[in-house]
Amino acid sequence: MQNLVAQAHHYDHGDCEPLHTHTTTQLLHTISGVLRIDTPSGSWVVPPGRGLWIPAGIAHSLQATGSVEVRTLFLDPLARADLPGECGVFSVSPLLRELIVAAVDIPQQVEPGSRDERLVELILDELRGLPLLGFHVPVAREEALKQLCDTINQRIDHPWSISDASQILNVSERTVSRKFHQQLGLNFGEWLRRQRLLRSMELLAAGHSVIEAALAVGYESPGAFSQVFKSRVGLSPTEYLQAPASDSGLGPLAPAS
Repeated sequence: MQNLVAQAHHYDHGDCEPLHTHTTTQLLHTISGVLRIDTPSGSWVVPPGRGLWIPAGIAHSLQATGSVEVRTLFLDPLARADLPGECGVFSVSPLLRELIVAAVDIPQQVEPGSRDERLVELILDELRGLPLLGFHVPVAREEALKQLCDTINQRIDHPWSISDASQILNVSERTVSRKFHQQLGLNFGEWLRRQRLLRSMELLAAGHSVIEAALAVGYESPGAFSQVFKSRVGLSPTEYLQAPASDSGLGPLAPAS
C-alpha cells in the first residue's frame, strides 16, 4: 500500500463493529458524536475533536454513540520510524485536523512530486512523536479481578468503595489495592473515576442531561460531577454538550495525577 489512505465514514447511533484487526496503523478522528473502542487490554472513548491511534495488529471493536462522523487514516506502520507503538487518545491540532480532512480527497495512487504527495509527507511528519494522552480504562488479566470490574460496571451508579471490592473478592483491602496496581497500573479510586467518566461521555453524547449523566454514574451532586469532568476533559459537561462538532480546541484529557 501507499504510505497513507484516508476515508470519511458515518455511524448511526448504536452502530457496532466486532473485534477485528488491521495490517495497517489506524487513526480515528471523531468530528461529531462519540466512539468507544475496546481492545483486550483496555477501553477508550473518543469525543469530538479527539483522535485515537491504533497500531497495526491490535484487535479492537467499535461502538458509536450519537450520530458519528469520523475521518480515518490507514497508515503504513513503517512510514516513519518513530510513529507511536501503543493505543492512545490525543488532541487533534487545528493543522492536523485540516490535513486529515484534506487527505480524504487524495487519490489511491499519488503522483511523485505532486501536492498530494507533499500533503501525505506533512501528515506523517505531524504524527511523529504524537503526544498520546494515555487516557483509557485498562482491563484486568486475572479472571477474578476482571469479574469484579464487570460487576462494578454493571452498577456504576452504586457508591463503590475499596471495602466493597474487598468483600466481593474475599481478600483484604491491601490485597485489592495491590492487584489494581499490578494489573491495571491504577489505584481503585482512579480506575473507578475513569470508568465513570467514560460512561458519562457516552451518556451525554446520547442526549442525556448533565444531571441524568451525573446520577447514572454515581455522583450525588451534579456540581461534583462537573468539577471532575472539567478537570479531565478540559470543558464542563454543559460546554462539552454545546461544543461544535468541528471544534478541535478542546483541552487535553488530563492524565491521572
